[in-house]
Amino acid sequence: MEFLAVQLLNGISYGLLLFMLSSGLTLVFSLMGVLNFAHASFYMLGAYVAYQVSSYIGFYPALVIAPLLVAGIGMLVERFGLRKVHRYGHVAELLFTFGLAYLIEEAVHLVWGRAAVEYRIPGSLDGPLFEVFTSEYPTYRVFMMLVSVAMLVSIWLALTRTRIGLVIQAALTHPQTVEALGHNVPRVFMLVFGGGAALAGLAGVIGGNAFVTEPGMAAAVGPIIFVVVVVGGMGSLAGAFIASLLIGCLQTFSVGLDWMVPWLGITVAQSAPVLPYLLMVLILIFRPRGLLGTREN
Repeated sequence: MEFLAVQLLNGISYGLLLFMLSSGLTLVFSLMGVLNFAHASFYMLGAYVAYQVSSYIGFYPALVIAPLLVAGIGMLVERFGLRKVHRYGHVAELLFTFGLAYLIEEAVHLVWGRAAVEYRIPGSLDGPLFEVFTSEYPTYRVFMMLVSVAMLVSIWLALTRTRIGLVIQAALTHPQTVEALGHNVPRVFMLVFGGGAALAGLAGVIGGNAFVTEPGMAAAVGPIIFVVVVVGGMGSLAGAFIASLLIGCLQTFSVGLDWMVPWLGITVAQSAPVLPYLLMVLILIFRPRGLLGTREN
């Protein structure tokens, strides 16, 4: 029972972090039809910028400053890069974001080097918060969940209770009509792309010190983000949320199991990295549009 409770909490916290990452990618894909291969690189930028800012003025200012800086970089990328290649189709957009990921990684190498940096959990959040049976549960894990839930509520309120949210939702399906009503649709695209980058940057701020901040972190988490988006359904925020929790719990529980897999000669823990991709293959076979995706006509 203790194992189940602890792993469930860990799975939820990791799943919420995955949702923070995948939500930005889902929003960008829903509005612009762009599958941003550089999305995980914004996550890495958020972690590195937070490390730099926190070394000067502390972690809590970095929690605000780093996502805003990453959002600014994202808007510049959309305005002066992605918008230029949009006219050439999706292949050009994919190649642009693919190359951008390499540019960001090389920029990180130049500024911070190739070794991991000492981006640590702040002292006020270090240590146990409560006990689960006989195990102490870290304060920072709870903090990660609270930030993720606050982000989720903020996205919902922004999309459903604000004017810009209504414009964004309308632009998802009827961009020509929105533009005819006098709204600047390209500016909406830029803001949404910047918002997606900000969400990835925020995930980097709270995930970089919980795990590790090093140049390979984007490559490590990038494939999982795309698995979440595919399993949840391309363009579905609700689907991405369910898929994030499902994959977070799947990986967390499997890592802690030493059961031997019949006929393979390996344990469940050893096969844990492959399980999300196996889930994606099964989803594509039996439900190609994803858990909550809509079938295109």
